[in-house]
Amino acid sequence: MDTLLVNGKAYTILKLLGKGKGGYSYLAQSGEKLVVVKQIHHEPCAYYQFGNKIEAEWNDYHRLQAIGIPMPKLLDMDTATERIVKEYIAGETVYERILKNDLPECCLRQVKEMCRLLYRANTNIDYFPTNFIEQDGVLYYVDYECNDYMEEWNFENWGIKYWSKTPEFLQYAQEHGESLA
Repeated sequence: MDTLLVNGKAYTILKLLGKGKGGYSYLAQSGEKLVVVKQIHHEPCAYYQFGNKIEAEWNDYHRLQAIGIPMPKLLDMDTATERIVKEYIAGETVYERILKNDLPECCLRQVKEMCRLLYRANTNIDYFPTNFIEQDGVLYYVDYECNDYMEEWNFENWGIKYWSKTPEFLQYAQEHGESLA
């Protein structure tokens, strides 16, 4: 098994959880504790411009925390290796639940409540459904990415297109080889 060090502490990698615009997220273990270790990557992204990614993770986490968005706690950050450790929120993503026709109604209500808080703070998050997990009736935003509010990227104009089996969602699922329930 692979091991990643974060500030000298070893984390055993159990599996890849996903790859995003800014990094790879792994389910990892240290002792008996499960966590997520995110390794920042510098692969090109045609539709998004990055500055200092590790600094952005730190700043975005604190910005969203101040707004009151439910998300995993930031447990550690190693700027030299560009790795962060965050609390593991167990469960299927909203994306996976949509594929199975199993998205609880509470998720839409809660993302709309997040929007109310975010818009008041002039902020958008990445509303793509792989970034959300419902656990014990609470919807968590498991990414830290956020940006200044722009209407074209808000939930109502962009995110909602992926929160049910819309043509956009179905096209994405097909392009990624997903089977639909």
